[in-house]
Amino acid sequence: MPSAIRLLPVAALLFSATLWGLFWYPFRLLENLGIGGLPAIFLVYTLPLLLIGWRYANALLQARRYWLWLLVLGLASGWSNVGYVLGALEGEIMRVLLLFYLSPLWTVLLARLLLAERLNAIGWWVILLSLGGAMVMLWQPQAGLPLPANRAEWLGLSAGMTFALSVVAGRYLGASVSDGVKTVAVWAGVAWLTAAGWLLYPTPALPALPGQAIGLLLGLALAIAAVTYAVQYGVARLPASQASVLFLFELVVAALAAYWLTAERMTLQEWAGAVMIVAASLFSGRMQHET
Repeated sequence: MPSAIRLLPVAALLFSATLWGLFWYPFRLLENLGIGGLPAIFLVYTLPLLLIGWRYANALLQARRYWLWLLVLGLASGWSNVGYVLGALEGEIMRVLLLFYLSPLWTVLLARLLLAERLNAIGWWVILLSLGGAMVMLWQPQAGLPLPANRAEWLGLSAGMTFALSVVAGRYLGASVSDGVKTVAVWAGVAWLTAAGWLLYPTPALPALPGQAIGLLLGLALAIAAVTYAVQYGVARLPASQASVLFLFELVVAALAAYWLTAERMTLQEWAGAVMIVAASLFSGRMQHET
């Protein structure tokens, strides 16, 4: 793919990573307003599904030969989104993200197994650089090895695994299924999982929604609709392993957001890791053997 043509999907994934690095904060604001994680996620994803999803009904029927992979995409993306948000609400945002962004390892393995994608020497160095950046940026000696220590961190780790599967599924479907159909599959997967979780683990009834909560929910629904489409556009046009590295840019955005929104301050160590992640993103376009 020529560089000029590849620039747009790269920009789409960086756009998505930027917004995902910020989404945890409005979900925390909604929780403070009495709207818990599962209800908030359900409302935010069901709204675009109801308003826009019906337009892709015919396209979904025409793509019935791919329903199995669309189901994989929907459920994998569904848990990835649900686990990410719930983990971010319950735990320390940067530690949850560290475990989530072990996903490039899972993506490389799944892409090799399911898509026959092979990394070149540069690709392996990019993976090591990106993961090394995450480790440098987020390593906490007093916390020990980056293994799950509570439910929030298990949520982050499992969300990263299913995120890797969703990237590979989106890449497998590629241009065979429209980006709109894949986007609807993601919305439906999230809505179904959150509805099931809401029924299995009842939460307090929703309070009367104040204007601020309605504004947050509508803004999140619009942003997530755009991000979901951008993700499907990007992963269909770039190798899965490259896409997983580009998503690591979310760590940089999340760290900066924590600095400005929660008064947390980035240390020199965190800045060094951020630079490594950005450098890995810049070289991610040369990860694959040419075919």
